[in-house]
Amino acid sequence: MKYTPLSIKSQQFKKVVRGFDKDEVQVFLDRLADEFEKLSGENETLKKDLEKANARISEFRKIEKNLQDTLLKAHESSSKAVESAKKQTALIMKEAELKAAQIVEKAKSDADKIRNAVLALREERNLIIAKLKALLNSQASLLEMKLENSGREVTEKDMATEKKAPEAAENLNLNIDDILEKLL
Repeated sequence: MKYTPLSIKSQQFKKVVRGFDKDEVQVFLDRLADEFEKLSGENETLKKDLEKANARISEFRKIEKNLQDTLLKAHESSSKAVESAKKQTALIMKEAELKAAQIVEKAKSDADKIRNAVLALREERNLIIAKLKALLNSQASLLEMKLENSGREVTEKDMATEKKAPEAAENLNLNIDDILEKLL
């Protein structure tokens, strides 16, 4: 049986002859009931405080779990971000290397084209010079033949022209060389 302050106060005893002093027993029971009531109140207060403390502990555990989940997610997120950044960096590096290789290849191709063009121009220059020399030589030979055939003497003017022909060919050769050097 569970005792309460009210059950203690209302407790009745059998009356016997030579029993305890009724007033003294009643005073004791009243004091006992008051003390029991006080202890019961304290017990209820402690139970409520314990419930509140347990509720707060439960809240703190939820907060702790949320924080742990958040930290775990943040760690996973940062790991994913780092991994993503590494992948993106590798991709950017590969693209940069590919573009650099393409630029180098194009530069080599352009250099080859320019080199081939220069070689072709040199060959063309040499051909033109050879043709001009041949033309000048043939003209000089023709001039000599005409002079011999006509029987007249070569004047100073004709001699100067004849001397200028090889010089003109040489100047033409130098001018073409200068032009090529400027192009290169």
